[in-house]
Amino acid sequence: MLNPSRTWPGILSAGLIIALVAGSILALLIQSPTLNPGALWHDSYLRHVTAFTFKQASLSVLLSVGLAIPVAHALYRRHFPGRALLLRLFSMTLVLPVLVGVVGLVAIYGNRGLIADGLSVFGFSLPFNLYGLGGILLAHVFFNLPFSARLLLQSLEQIPAEQVQLANHLGIRGWHRFRLIEWPYMRQQLPHVAGLVFMLCFTSFATVMALGGGPGATTIELAIYQALRFDFDLQTGAILAVWQMLLCGALALVIQKWARPVATESSLKNTSGAHLPAALDSSTAKKWDTLWIALVCLLTLPPLLVVVIRGLNPQGLAILAHSELWYAVLSSMKVSIFATILALTLAVALLLASRFWRYNGLGGRADRIELVGSIILVTPGLVISTGLFLLLRPVADVFGMAFWLVTLVNALMALPYLIKILSQPLFQVAQQYTPLCTSLGIKGLNRLRIVEWSLVRKPLAQGVALAMVLSIGDLGAIALFGSQDFRTLPLYLYQLMGSYQLAASATVALLLMLLSLGLYWLIEKIMTRKVAC
Repeated sequence: MLNPSRTWPGILSAGLIIALVAGSILALLIQSPTLNPGALWHDSYLRHVTAFTFKQASLSVLLSVGLAIPVAHALYRRHFPGRALLLRLFSMTLVLPVLVGVVGLVAIYGNRGLIADGLSVFGFSLPFNLYGLGGILLAHVFFNLPFSARLLLQSLEQIPAEQVQLANHLGIRGWHRFRLIEWPYMRQQLPHVAGLVFMLCFTSFATVMALGGGPGATTIELAIYQALRFDFDLQTGAILAVWQMLLCGALALVIQKWARPVATESSLKNTSGAHLPAALDSSTAKKWDTLWIALVCLLTLPPLLVVVIRGLNPQGLAILAHSELWYAVLSSMKVSIFATILALTLAVALLLASRFWRYNGLGGRADRIELVGSIILVTPGLVISTGLFLLLRPVADVFGMAFWLVTLVNALMALPYLIKILSQPLFQVAQQYTPLCTSLGIKGLNRLRIVEWSLVRKPLAQGVALAMVLSIGDLGAIALFGSQDFRTLPLYLYQLMGSYQLAASATVALLLMLLSLGLYWLIEKIMTRKVAC
């Protein structure tokens, strides 16, 4: 039987999370004593930023998920050299630091980018401005289209092999094959993907901050930052933060009700892909699929290649001699390490309690404690940062505590991802091996070393790597608490971009990308390496 003493650390962790979130909310409410959600809509500025936030998030979902459908369908039907590498790249867009992608997009689509330089040779200028709604949508599609396509491809790969074989035998092809066989599985995943992308775009901060283009393209989260950081208007910042939290909570409930898990009726999955028999394929279908694969490659690969090429320029490389750069690197590493340790500690404590209750038939209690850990998904990081700022400001030097506050917020932001990744593997280990461990008297550290480590180290490595990279690339909390004495690599990069030091920013973006992806690979490699017992 699982040890019931393992539930108290989870209860303490849940209490700490609730206290932090509730304390932040209380601090916001104190700063806005006359808050009336019904009267908020009469504020023209609030209406404007709310409408723009919904507009850019809705358009981002329409473009990202809408275009991901033919991309996922094409990748499902076609196998080609480099396909596995391309899918790996699609999966990495979630952890790629936002500012790295922004630097690449500016280098191509900006007023001094490659396209503008090419058009100027023929006497033309860019027909669009990257800074504004167009740039925000482009950046959101850059990050979310590949990720959405990867998720939709996973749903297509759940189609049972016998269904594919039957469709081949019956000669079902083209539109009828898509409508009858493939679309039902993709349709089940669409609400989940669309809801996830909508929430990511609705709470997007770094993208809008870098490409917003002024008051006309400001989201609620950016308006909170501007009210606190530039205007020091605590009342407005608090009202906006509470408003965003109310909206995010309502959206999360709608998305949870709307999205349903994908149901599968067979254990025989078509893991080898969906190669069409030659008799059912056509040159038109091949050209159509090739077009979509080429388009998504043109969207994702050039910005990353430009970051690499421009980051290696001699003028930009001179910044490597600046002590400020390496101080920012060191600060980023310290924040990410401590944030990951804290997030992992909280996640494991919550999941050990959840596992114990779920194993003993208390599923409702297990769900509730996991929900506490995931409540951060509907409480944006800037809202928590704002609340902590207001809560601690009367009693402490907030900027003197900047390192620990940024670390705490980043840990809370990574917590839901760790819970999502580790929850099922930990419970499966308990189901399969608890009776055996009990009969053999294996418990404590011996159980972890002999039984559990080999079974959970892969998802654990994935969770730790993801938490660390998300923390390294985060610009939310550090944008509020950062200063000349304490800044991380993303903040340093943003400051270079703001002062139009394009060569230096390209080199720093390349360093941030290599650091993020290198750490992700290194952590997975080290933690999944086999160790003799």
